[in-house]
Amino acid sequence: MERDIRTVDDVLRLMDTLFAPDADRWTADGGATWWDGFYADRSREVPFFVAKPDENLASYVERGLVAPGRALDLGCGPGRNAVHLAALGFEVDAVDLSPAALAWAQDRAREASVDIRFLCGDAFALDLTGPYDLIYDSGCFHHLPPHRRISYLRLLDRALAPGGHFGLSCFAVGGMGSEESDVDLYRQGRLQGGLAYTAESLRGIFAELTEVELRRMRDEPQDSPLFGEPFLWTALFRRP
Repeated sequence: MERDIRTVDDVLRLMDTLFAPDADRWTADGGATWWDGFYADRSREVPFFVAKPDENLASYVERGLVAPGRALDLGCGPGRNAVHLAALGFEVDAVDLSPAALAWAQDRAREASVDIRFLCGDAFALDLTGPYDLIYDSGCFHHLPPHRRISYLRLLDRALAPGGHFGLSCFAVGGMGSEESDVDLYRQGRLQGGLAYTAESLRGIFAELTEVELRRMRDEPQDSPLFGEPFLWTALFRRP
């Protein structure tokens, strides 16, 4: 018999176990193994395997909404956005659970002759040396179970600089991802491959930040130098 719950982190770790082991895509244990398998074959026709930055991220810099500074790429995968930011003069830290993803990202950084500090592990547990002028997440947030939004908001609170920007792309309701309620996700013990969000839910979750832009990602043609899929939301928020 165990009676060892005494902190919020204890509760969060307990709630992690309410999901089936094969649903885990967010912890350094189960999640890293799943993503290593996902990234093992670099030739797979997966949309975001392309070596192109998100169209919204590129536009933030082009329009002067975000200026070069210190940047953190959360769940960087094969590094397409991290490489783009580094090429524009950002000082980039890139984090991912998967050693296979980071190996691919490191190859791309060498090919592009850019310097990026790659970190392997759970972003919620790593000692990330902020503050960052930009924290960007393309496809990490929607793989978190509901209770880990607490961990996510904590990370933003401690790592995002005052006046800094937070950029996000995630599954949109009606486009891709599970539309089950948070309660039903726990009843089922599964995340159905990722969670879909409404614009209103994103505004509510990130209510402590100031909205700069929230829209659907533009559909980029195959020959575009940018990545764009309309089943995703793109959002840019600013910390006061």
